[in-house]
Formats: sequence, structure tokens, C-alpha cells
Amino acid sequence: MLKELVEHVVKKLVDKPEAVVVNQETANQTIIIKLRVDSEDLGKVIGKEGRMARSIRTLVHAAALRDGKRAVLEIMD
Repeated sequence: MLKELVEHVVKKLVDKPEAVVVNQETANQTIIIKLRVDSEDLGKVIGKEGRMARSIRTLVHAAALRDGKRAVLEIMD
């Protein structure tokens, strides 16, 4: 569910949605979402002063809390 949420939001932000790759791993009670986008779209995902990345992380965190879990979003370069 979290993987699909991140994929949906990020594909709407970037110019090259076909380059968006989202992987999900689970360690203990933590879900790790690894996001990889095209290098030209990295700035759009991070946003000014990291605001867009912070907003996406907030969405992921809130969705994970509904299931009683903890989630971390890693933006890979």
C-alpha cells in the first residue's frame, strides 16, 4: 500500500514517470521505502529547501501509522 502511494504521488510530480522505481523493504516494525527517479527529476521530488520530500515523508508516515507501523522514505540519487 505504501509503495503504491509513493509511486502514484511521485509519478504525478516528475517529467519522466517511466523512470520512477519504488522498492519496499521491511525490517522489524519499520517499512523502508526506497525511491529512485531520473536525475533530471530529482529536484522536483526534493523541492525547494526539501519541502516536497518532507511532504511525501509525512504522507508515508501517516499511512504507516494507520497500520501501527513505522515508515522511512529514502530518496536515492
